[in-house]
Amino acid sequence: MLRILQCVNQMNRAGLETMLMNYYRQMDRSRVQFDFLTHRPEEGHYDAEIAALGGRVYHAPRLYPQNYPAYFRSMAEFYRQHLEYKIVHSHIDAMSYLPLLAAKGAGVPVRIAHSHSAGIDRDMKYPLKLLFRRQLHTVTTLELACGETAGRFLFRGRPFEVVANAIDTSRYRFDTQLRQETRRQLNISAHTFVVGHVGRFYYPKNQPFLIRAFAQLHERLPDSLLLLAGAGELQQQAKDTAVQLGLGESVRFLGVRDDVPALMQAMDLFAMPSLFEGLPMVGLEAQAADLPVLFSANVPRDVCISEKCAFLALENGETAWAQAMERTAKAPGERAAREMGVHDIRRAAPLLQQRYEELFASIKDGA
Repeated sequence: MLRILQCVNQMNRAGLETMLMNYYRQMDRSRVQFDFLTHRPEEGHYDAEIAALGGRVYHAPRLYPQNYPAYFRSMAEFYRQHLEYKIVHSHIDAMSYLPLLAAKGAGVPVRIAHSHSAGIDRDMKYPLKLLFRRQLHTVTTLELACGETAGRFLFRGRPFEVVANAIDTSRYRFDTQLRQETRRQLNISAHTFVVGHVGRFYYPKNQPFLIRAFAQLHERLPDSLLLLAGAGELQQQAKDTAVQLGLGESVRFLGVRDDVPALMQAMDLFAMPSLFEGLPMVGLEAQAADLPVLFSANVPRDVCISEKCAFLALENGETAWAQAMERTAKAPGERAAREMGVHDIRRAAPLLQQRYEELFASIKDGA
């Protein structure tokens, strides 16, 4: 059996982690098994399922600059104890430089960096991330991306392969009865217009903008509701924005959920005012549920596989976004099952498994 070490921050319910789990569930695990190197001490949302599927979860020191000496000592010891890893696949964008540098030092022959975003958070590590992005090519043997925009951003003109973000379409297929039941559980009337958003509360997702736009929609359409699922460091800021605008129960903060497919059945419009994205999983999920989706113009166009997608520049302002949402409310369409093509995990997973096996065969052949 070939064991792949997947490097992440933590296996919580977020975009790239959910994408990894979608692939993992569909692998032939008698041939290819995933293990996970995380950089948080806490247990992740998916850790129990990973164990049930036969995977292992390891915890490395956090990637703070003051931790780097301890990190590299820890990883050197890790690889001395785990000679089984011939392929390391890292998903933390520019920060992938660090685990892949450690893997290179340990002689791991296949080292993959995978780009999932088209931007870099401007946090305290921003200068280091710029440096690591420039140095990333020195530690990789293969570079992958979720889409063309994300690949061009991280790899800066070097060749890369696209691995489709893919979902289990059967979980999102529109179901009238599930819509009615979910609305009943959430105490939402059949006539209420529901705008939905799923995402971590942090800078790129731009939820305060959405709340301000929804406030204007709510003035025009009082029987409307905004559902926000997710958690994160800027959640309180978003809550404060809703309170300041007097939105009360018209904005609901649902926290981290394991029933996103059902929530999407209950929505009438999915809104994503991101400052930057790679190729957002939730955008694909919303389309699989046959929802109209309003993306910011910063979201790569290759996420759009439905005629119900619209893109609107953030520079147009909250009023334009409110007007776009109102147009959807006034012209509701029918919803039905939708084909997702390359973004269907049952089509995508065998391709990734085949690629891993080709890489492993090239090691054995001495290529």
